Amino acid sequence: MALYANTQKLCLGSPASGHDARTKRNYRRARIPTIRAAASSSTSDVAYEKGQLERPKWAGETPLSRLVGAVISFKPIYSLLKLGARQVLISTAEKNDIPWREMTRQILESDVYKELESIQNPSLVFPDYYLSPFHAYDEGNLSWTAAAEAEPATKSMSIRAVPDARSADEATQVVRGNWLKAIETHHRQHSDGSMVRDIVDIGCSVGISTGYLADTFPSAKVTGLDLSPYFLSVAQFNERKRSQRAVPIQWIHANGEDTGLPSKSFDLVSISLMFHECPTRAITNVIKESSRLLRPGGTIAIMDQAPSSKVLQNLSPVLFTLLKSTEPFLDEYYLTDLEGTLREAGFMNVTDALTDSRHRTVTATVPH
Repeated sequence: MALYANTQKLCLGSPASGHDARTKRNYRRARIPTIRAAASSSTSDVAYEKGQLERPKWAGETPLSRLVGAVISFKPIYSLLKLGARQVLISTAEKNDIPWREMTRQILESDVYKELESIQNPSLVFPDYYLSPFHAYDEGNLSWTAAAEAEPATKSMSIRAVPDARSADEATQVVRGNWLKAIETHHRQHSDGSMVRDIVDIGCSVGISTGYLADTFPSAKVTGLDLSPYFLSVAQFNERKRSQRAVPIQWIHANGEDTGLPSKSFDLVSISLMFHECPTRAITNVIKESSRLLRPGGTIAIMDQAPSSKVLQNLSPVLFTLLKSTEPFLDEYYLTDLEGTLREAGFMNVTDALTDSRHRTVTATVPH
């Protein structure tokens, strides 16, 4: 979840085709909306605009970043910022026809609570950073409210990433479609023809990214893994409501730093919108664990905020202060050399590309 200003204008081409157009093949190119920069040709390959800096001035160890950190550390101000951030999130969503309160109510008044017992691993020890307040929730992701609000928050994020989309659903198709295209392209180019048979989605939240992966690779066995049993309960509850898949998604309550899953058992590890919530040590550990989990020729795909994004670098002081007040590890994420960390863990063919105006998808391969 993040707060961004809508500053970049895009033109949208053909609308999303929807899930009904999928073939039965395990490996196929996703049909996604075509996005074009306003002055570009009709090609579907998009060159999103980068800023002039390596990262925003408000992130990392700059004087501006330290000043914002000092303001946020003052508890009375932090409480006001947290309230303001939450109000901005909800109002932005509802101004864009995302029924935040109604979607949240439907989850909280449902039977989702019955899923917890089958999902929760009572022996799991949460890492210290995961117990920190973030996303304007005192309990972080360890609450029903956070889990119930995750889907409208994600839709709102997509609208901010594609401000000229005609709807939140179309914006989501663009954001997820470009991410999936980057994954498929990388695996096709560097996997030496290996099929995607097993996928693990680390930090799967309420299963939105997991569902897209399962739709894109319908014959693959897909596993969604997360530290929050509340998020996983919502994921499993929502998945039960849809038509049954040929290969059902498996949900696992575990730590992405030490999953307990067998070595060399996956062809694709996906990590979507998670690392900006983690300290550097956790990012490093998850990448090392991903290397262990992947088969030779397997692909890791990381989608998250892009430090090089011109839009993020040009955020207004109000917005980046609100953003940092809800993301305690954002500075660490922006200072982390993600590509270098992947190479140090043994990955090759590391590719980093902007896949929308605010997010990048980093892909890499485990050597054959």
